[in-house]
Amino acid sequence: MKTLFLALTFLLFPLSLSAGAQNAQGLALQGEPKYKPGFTHLDYVNPDAPKGGALRLAAIGSFDSLQPYILKGDPAQGLGLVYETLMERSLDEPNSAYGLLAESVSFPEDRSSVTFNLRPEARFADGRPVTPEDVIWSFGMLKTKGHPFYRSYYHDVAKAEKTGSRSVTFTFSKPGNMELPQIMGQLPVLPEHAWEGKKFAETTLEKPLGSGPYQVESLDPGHSITYVRVKNWWGATLPLNRGRYNFERVRYDYYRDATVAQEAFLSGRYDFKAENIAKAWFTAYKVPPVEKGWIVKREVTNALPAGMQAFVYNTRRAIFSDPRVREALAHAFDYEWANKNLAFGAYKRTRSYFENSDLAASGLPSSEELELLEPLRGQIPGRVFTESYAPPKTDGSGNNRANMHKALELLKEAGWVMKDHKLVNARGTPFTFEFLVDNPAFERWIQPFRRNLEKLGIKTDLRIVDSAQYQNRLNDFDFDVIVHVYGQSLSPGNEQRDFWASSKAGVKGSRNLAGVKSKAVDVLIEKLVQARTREELLTCVHALDRVLQWGFYVIPQWHLGTFRIAYWDIFGMPPQNPPYGLPVVDSWWIDPAKAAKLSAQTGRAR
Repeated sequence: MKTLFLALTFLLFPLSLSAGAQNAQGLALQGEPKYKPGFTHLDYVNPDAPKGGALRLAAIGSFDSLQPYILKGDPAQGLGLVYETLMERSLDEPNSAYGLLAESVSFPEDRSSVTFNLRPEARFADGRPVTPEDVIWSFGMLKTKGHPFYRSYYHDVAKAEKTGSRSVTFTFSKPGNMELPQIMGQLPVLPEHAWEGKKFAETTLEKPLGSGPYQVESLDPGHSITYVRVKNWWGATLPLNRGRYNFERVRYDYYRDATVAQEAFLSGRYDFKAENIAKAWFTAYKVPPVEKGWIVKREVTNALPAGMQAFVYNTRRAIFSDPRVREALAHAFDYEWANKNLAFGAYKRTRSYFENSDLAASGLPSSEELELLEPLRGQIPGRVFTESYAPPKTDGSGNNRANMHKALELLKEAGWVMKDHKLVNARGTPFTFEFLVDNPAFERWIQPFRRNLEKLGIKTDLRIVDSAQYQNRLNDFDFDVIVHVYGQSLSPGNEQRDFWASSKAGVKGSRNLAGVKSKAVDVLIEKLVQARTREELLTCVHALDRVLQWGFYVIPQWHLGTFRIAYWDIFGMPPQNPPYGLPVVDSWWIDPAKAAKLSAQTGRAR
């Protein structure tokens, strides 16, 4: 999937968003930021980490562009290292952001606008200063020619204007959006002068210019890309950057598929791997490099919302337009059997779009939720008010006869009947569809599901395509059922429009992949965006979660509250990993003694 480089990490001085701000250097969406004036470095870095060495990483598929902010093309991994935003989030706080390119931020109590004052020392890699004009130009390009996501994300921003020699003010179309000051702090700032005479919305393999800690050193299009630390980087001495970006080079090599990449890792072709396949985690690492301790295998717990990983229906397709059909097919997915037999029982079943967090709805609606939901009665499923959603469950034996019987009942209600071992509608049209994936690892999970669907008289196909073709088909909504992860933050906001809003269902490249078109969902999203307190936000998210759950837009899959990682034993790292991320590129470093020892043991120099 294409990565949108919007925002990521880090910090400076505190100020709560519960009131207006004047020249603050940090913001917290709720409560107060952790880091106080005079701090010297982030708690989850080693401020004295040595610099140098190379980090080698892997990517699957290919790339054909170094322009990450548009719909076209498949951008290279790691481009976020080149660019910076006005502010950054910390990884050891849920909702705080601090000045990076901006040294301070101001906004009135009604949040009708926000003003950022740029640091005078902020520079692009060519030495030219970051200016208010660059900020305004970047906002305009992203909103008008960038990926469709940005049009949704900046929907409520009416204008951007220079209001001082180093200040930019964003005026909002309406007051009250609690998250917008932070959202505008996530704006990536690009150099206007570097784009003169060039088309922003076209793919390019020209090396990009940014203000970040790294720049592209070399590339082999489609095969590899190497980043090198910027000499005399303007931000190197900031307290928030001390102990970060320690590798002299970061290289991504591309591999055809996960199997080839796994073999390359075990043979020492790259250094670090995040393992997302349960079977591989339990079986593929029983090899000499692990047994000898050359490769370290760890699980690192995290507090990140798991979001929703699921089979996603394209409800634009006529066969999936009826929620009874979507509910029926969920009964044919025997998660309990698959988890036991395919994943060593490693996973937990997902039921919420905001799984693994207090944002997940549970039980019946609270009185506060009912105040939001009652006006929508008749527009949303009645079960929202009377039942707590849970995906169909089996005993894991593989005999899910009761669920299959329920599926047939629902299909019959929706007008589908079995005839000559085929499920057909009143016109005699058979029920057929295609699973589209770009990761062969999902075939193991899909094939048992397909066999159960066949018992219902449903014919399915499985098509595995490369990442570029997959992304193009998603952009065009050219699919029946896909496997997708809806990632969520601890403070959901404007991005929910891109996920679920009716206005995005027909916008190619939007993340409303399911094609959700519900006026009730639109109302709940706007309530969520306007929430002023954490309590209000939770109420709105819980209500939205319930309506989405009972809409049966997806078949929930599974989640895991840990990072499964493996790495060659050459790294130093801080003793504590932050709860909201795994900053390998940001905060690890090459330990010279470990690297020398491993080279002596393996007989291979890095």
